[in-house]
Formats: sequence, C-alpha cells, structure tokens
Amino acid sequence: MSKRKSVEPHEVAGSPASKRARVEDDLEDVSAPHPRQNGLKETNHTGKTAPDADDDFDSDEEYSIAAPTQDKAPLQGYGDLYLDTINRSVLDFDFEKLCSVTLSNINVYACLVCGKYFQGRGMKSYAYFHALDEDHHVYINMETKKVYVLPEGYEVLNRSLDDIKYVIDPKFTEEDVKKLDKVPFESVDLSNKRYRPGFIGMNNIKANDYLNVVVQTLSHVAPIRNFLLLHDFPQNSSQLAIRLSTLVRKIWNTKAFRNHVSPHELIQEIAIRSSKKFTLTQQSDPVDFISWFLNSLHVALGGSKTKPLSSIIQRTFQGKIRIETQAIRAVETGDDRLRFEESSQIDTKVSPYMILTLDLPPIPLFRDSVESKNIIPQVALTTLLQKYGGLQTSEKANTRVRHRLLHPLPPYIIFHIKRFSVNKFVSERNPTIVTFPSPRGLDMSPYVEPNPEFASPSEPIIYEMVSNIILDAATGKGGGEDSNAADAANRAVGGEGEKVMWKVQVRDKAAADVAGTEQGRRLPEWREIQDLYVERAEAETLFTREGYLMVWERKTRPRIKEANGSSKGKTVTR
Repeated sequence: MSKRKSVEPHEVAGSPASKRARVEDDLEDVSAPHPRQNGLKETNHTGKTAPDADDDFDSDEEYSIAAPTQDKAPLQGYGDLYLDTINRSVLDFDFEKLCSVTLSNINVYACLVCGKYFQGRGMKSYAYFHALDEDHHVYINMETKKVYVLPEGYEVLNRSLDDIKYVIDPKFTEEDVKKLDKVPFESVDLSNKRYRPGFIGMNNIKANDYLNVVVQTLSHVAPIRNFLLLHDFPQNSSQLAIRLSTLVRKIWNTKAFRNHVSPHELIQEIAIRSSKKFTLTQQSDPVDFISWFLNSLHVALGGSKTKPLSSIIQRTFQGKIRIETQAIRAVETGDDRLRFEESSQIDTKVSPYMILTLDLPPIPLFRDSVESKNIIPQVALTTLLQKYGGLQTSEKANTRVRHRLLHPLPPYIIFHIKRFSVNKFVSERNPTIVTFPSPRGLDMSPYVEPNPEFASPSEPIIYEMVSNIILDAATGKGGGEDSNAADAANRAVGGEGEKVMWKVQVRDKAAADVAGTEQGRRLPEWREIQDLYVERAEAETLFTREGYLMVWERKTRPRIKEANGSSKGKTVTR
C-alpha cells in the first residue's frame, strides 16, 4: 500500500507570531520554492531520497521536519515586548544563585517577573518551561548580566534594564570612593524610603547577628572597604573574597531597591570554609568569628604565613607586641611552708597581633550596705590598657607575664573586652561598663615602647573610634528552635532565661565633618544597627553600653624612615 503525497505543514490562523514554533527555512526565506519545484528530491532523517508519488513505495520510513529553533533577534518593532511585566519589587539578588529545581549554580538565570532562579535557557531548560507554564518571559543571566526573552530566546538590549544590572553587581570608581567619607548622601529605595548608603540594615536569617555586626564593622574600615569596592577579582579567585566584596558593594549601593541587604550568599561560603563552625542557625562569639574571618581573608587575598604584611588585612590590623615571661618557683622553707620565688631568667619574644584583649576587673563579691541592683561597676579604658604598658604583670599558671606594644602601631586597632568567663562550675558575664572620655581622642603613646625612628616619646598617638560592637542581654525565653540566641550563647551569659543580641555602633565620618545634607538636615554622627533596624546614637552615651569589640583608627601617621636611617618630617594628621 503506497503512502499519500506529503503536504506542507499548515499554520493555525490567528496564532501570534512570537509564540509559535517556526521552521528554519521559513525564517530565512518565506517565499522559498518547494524542493519539488526545483527538481530536487526530499530526504529523510537518514539521508535517503524520498520517492516520488509515482514510484513504487512499500517502506514504512518516517520523514521528519526540521526542529523549531529560538530567535537570535526580535521581530521588527517587538524589541520591548514583555518588559512591562518586570516586577522590581520582588527581585532579591542577595541569596545564593542556585537553580530552584536542580540546586545547581552553573549557568543560572533569574526570572525578572517572579524572582526565581533557573538553570539554562535552552528549549529543554527549566527556565524555558517556566516561561511556557507561568507566562513569565524576561530572564537575566546572573554571570554575564545579559537579558533574554523566552521562549523566543533573543537578547534584549534596552537601557531601562541598567538599574537591575547595577543592583546585581554594583560598581564604584575611585571618585565615588573618595566621596564616601566626605560627602553625606541619602538615597531612596523602591518603597520611597530614605536610607544612608553604608548604614543600612542586614537581615538576620535565624541567628547570624554575630556575623552581621562584624561585616558592618569591616565595611567601615576604610582601607579594606576601598579595596573591596575597587578591586576586580578574577574568576578563579577565592569565593570568600568575591562574596564579601559583593556584599560590601551592596551595603554602599546608592541605587538599591531595598534599604537592607542579606548576607546569605556570604554565610553559605563561610559555613563551608569553616567546616560548619560558623553557620546562620547557631549563634557564635563575634571575637571567635572575626579572628577566623581575618585570617581566612588574609589567605584568600594572597597573603603568606611567613611573609609579614603581605595582604591588606595584615597591613591594616597587624602590629607587634613584646611578651616577657618569668617562671615562678615554689621553695620549701624550714617551717614546712612554701615560698614562691621569681626566676632570674626572663624569656622575651616578639609576636604579631591583630586583636588586643582587655581583661575586666572581677565583679565585687559583696555589695555595699545600701544594696541596689541598679549599680553597675565602671572602669576606664585607659586603666585596662595599662596591661600593655610593660609595668603591669599578670599571672598565668606558674609564670608571670608582661606585655609591651612596639612601634609602629597599626592603622587600626581592635580591642576585645573580655566579658565571658567559663569554668567547670559556672559561666559568667561581666557587665562592667568601660568608659572613655571621647570617641575621638584616645592617646596610645603611654603604652608603646618609645622609638624615635617612628615618633617622639612626648608626642601623642591619637586614635579615633570607628565601630563599637555591643552586647545586649534581653530577658526572655530563649533556647527554642526559632530563638536568635543559641544555647551556647545562653550558657555564656549565665542562664537559660537570657538571650544575647549583638548590635554595632558605627561612625558616619561624612556627617561628622559636614554641617548638613543637601536637603539642609543634619545627619547623626553615630548610628546604631541591630539587624534590620538603624537608629540614631549619641556620641556622649556610647560608653554606657556593654562594649565587646572596639575598632579604633589612627589619626596620625608615623615618621617615614629613610634609607640612611634618618626620619623624614614630623608626624602629620590625616
């Protein structure tokens, strides 16, 4: 039985041209003649010639039509099609770029209508099926920032999409970075809410507030911030540095869609690098985290363990300290008593540091006759710093230790006020308040060993506070599954009925140096940030909170030592 003649595929009338599958021959030339009109033979999918109607044909071979393909360019007049369906209010590019179906991070596209991530844009990809099923047609490649329309598949070249591309990956120039600490500027998000770039909230997904305060602090350390804003990381760079750079650039973004950011993408990389020591579900100590984080960033940025000051991290925070240890021996006396004597030998070594620990005096065991629970002990910051003056000693095991800071002091100093003490029986939190006369005038010269090559002994070395991470212990029911405070933090503050919240106070240098903004309103010099909440803070009351981690910036530069050994110039103010 012979087959009937093959007929041309017909199209359904009224079908829109942008949604139906088209044949390659039709795209190239709609008026092209049929192969039979030129005396040519049709071929099947095996390459054999199709027989004429007059030939004897008893075979059951099937003959295929060319598969539909995607367009390389839009039809004339349809280049802006579907752009009005983009919903910027649902777009959130802070989360990790993973396909919502396959969880793959390769070739990920974001739907600009609903904000979901999908892998690929081919005719068998999940983005293609999503476009057909949900009628969402505009997608952007998260790596190349190219925008495509699916299922047609052509690229959209329209400048109205530049704001979306900028939000995904903000870029800064050297001129922009110079203005960050000089010109105060306020922006407006999509909800018409004002925000100050660099002083925005950070989402606490579950218990990652310890990470939020550290990232907020590092984003206001000028050398590290400027490096992360301007440096162009190659594709083979460490993801830890790349994701931190992206987050810092979003914090300082002046064209953000929201007045807050989320550290989800960074904390996922941190959890992998730290073998899940630091996660978003378990609260940790900010000091433990910043110690690990700075050392990991030092390695990620090409730093060496043997070569000093080989990365921006060490050049910003690392200094030197001399440690003297003296053994204490117990000597028996004739009356069956022990007498402790110091050894005549003193061991000295010079070690690098990035964090200086300040020990608080113990809490008084007994109160005075007028018992009041509202009385909180206080101690001056300069009193705690005497530990590093070389005269005060501390005993550790069977040794006596003295510390002395050495020149040159680092551009930024991190102070850790040790509030938690843990032993076999009890965990305690020391609520002593650390006072300081002014956040803009801390003289470090009494605690540094004099060295005329860097500074005169009578010349002050002034530091100014940049950031202050504070501890806030709120009474409540803690330890639950959805509690921000993890069980370890609850034990650290001395009970299951308390939970810890971390806040950070940061200084706005531009607002402090300029009388007001362009609108004539004066911006606050200090801001207190707790997760998504940003509030005004007064400089006069900063010391009234339980400071835990302080960052101070040096306002004077050390003398420059020339090749002949002489010192050039005097200490100048930045």
